Amino acid sequence: MPQYQTWEEFSRAAEKLYLADPMRARVVLKYRHVNGNLCIKVTDDLVCLVYRTDQAQDVKKIEKFHSQLMRLMVAKESRNVTMETD
Repeated sequence: MPQYQTWEEFSRAAEKLYLADPMRARVVLKYRHVNGNLCIKVTDDLVCLVYRTDQAQDVKKIEKFHSQLMRLMVAKESRNVTMETD
């Protein structure tokens, strides 16, 4: 289970994983208040990508990425369009 150190690497890998097979992809967000860590995990049962952070500035990036993934998941149109992440 690769754990990414930079947000950019993780978001690109997670986007590729989701676009490869949207019906199998799952996203999990987990916050641990004890140590202030936020963890986002994207998996398709074969590959599991993890990004952990304790930085407040990363929370907004994760929130934006998560909402874009959710929009793609409920869209009726073709999922061939890549996400726009900054």
